[in-house]
Amino acid sequence: MPHPDLNLLVTLDVLLAEGSVARAARRLRLSPSAMSRQLARLRETTGDPLLVRAGRGLVLTPRALELSERVGHLVEEAGAMLRPAEQLDLRRLAGTFTLRASDGFVENFGPALIDSVGAEAPGVRLRFVPKLDKDSTPLRDGSVDLETGVVGGSQGPEVRAQALFRDRFVGVVRVGHELCQGEVTPVRYAAGRHILVARHRLDKGPIDDALEMLGLEREIAATVGGFSPALALARNSDMIATVPERHTGNLRAGLFSFTLPIPIAEITVSMLWHPRLDADPAHRWLRECVRAMCVKPLASPLQRP
Repeated sequence: MPHPDLNLLVTLDVLLAEGSVARAARRLRLSPSAMSRQLARLRETTGDPLLVRAGRGLVLTPRALELSERVGHLVEEAGAMLRPAEQLDLRRLAGTFTLRASDGFVENFGPALIDSVGAEAPGVRLRFVPKLDKDSTPLRDGSVDLETGVVGGSQGPEVRAQALFRDRFVGVVRVGHELCQGEVTPVRYAAGRHILVARHRLDKGPIDDALEMLGLEREIAATVGGFSPALALARNSDMIATVPERHTGNLRAGLFSFTLPIPIAEITVSMLWHPRLDADPAHRWLRECVRAMCVKPLASPLQRP
C-alpha cells in the first residue's frame, strides 16, 4: 500500500478550518483550480467528500468534523518537531549525563566539573563510569553520553572528537627519594625501580623504547591498571611512577614531580560523542562545561611538596 502524501495534512487543516475552497486557496497562496485539485486528492485519499454543497456554501461532512478535531494538533506537533529546539533553560534542565573517563580524569577534573554543572543546572547529575577500553559501542547505544581520552584507531569512524588539552609525562617519587636531589639524568632515572601503568598485558612501552635508544633499561617492579594506583604506590615506596602531568595534577600533591630526562611524545586528551547528540542543546552545554574545565592552565609547571 503506497504511503499517503503527508503534505495533504496541511491542506486538510486549512480547508476544514476555512470551510471554503476559495478562502483556503488564498491562505495557502494557491490558485482556486490548484486548491480544487488538492481537495480532489483529499477526497480520494480519505474516501470521503469532506466538503459538500449546502445552498451557496459548503458544509463539513461528519467525517470531516471528526478529522477537524485531530488534524490541527497533528500539524502543530509536526511543525514543532521541524523547528529548531527552544532555548535551553538550565535552571529547569533535569536528568543524568553519563561520562566514561579514566580514574585520573575523574579525580582531577571531576570535583570542579560537578560544581560547575550544579551551579548552572541544579537538576543535572553526572554519572561517571570507568573506561576499560576504547570501544565506541556505549556511545552508539546511548549508554554513555560523553567520553574523554586519547583518540585511537578502535574508535568508530562516525564518532565526533574535540581536543581538550595536550599532556606530557612526568616522573613522580615520594618526598625524600634520592631523585629529589640533584639532576635527574637518564642513567639515574633508569636505575630506579619503576611502576608500569598498563590496562593490558604489556611488558614495555614508549619509555622503555626511549631508554633503549640510549642503551639503558629500567626495572619494572610493579604493573597497575591506572595512574591513581601508580601514584599511591610511589607515595609509600621508593618506586618511580611516570604519569601525565595535567591528568594527575591533584593526585600528585605532596609528591615530588620532575621532568623526564628522556624524550617522550605528548598525548592529546579529547572528548568524544556520537553525532546524533551533536546539535542537542543540553549536550552542547555539557561539552562546553567539560571544555571550560580542561582549558584552565596548571597552577605551576610541576607540583612539588
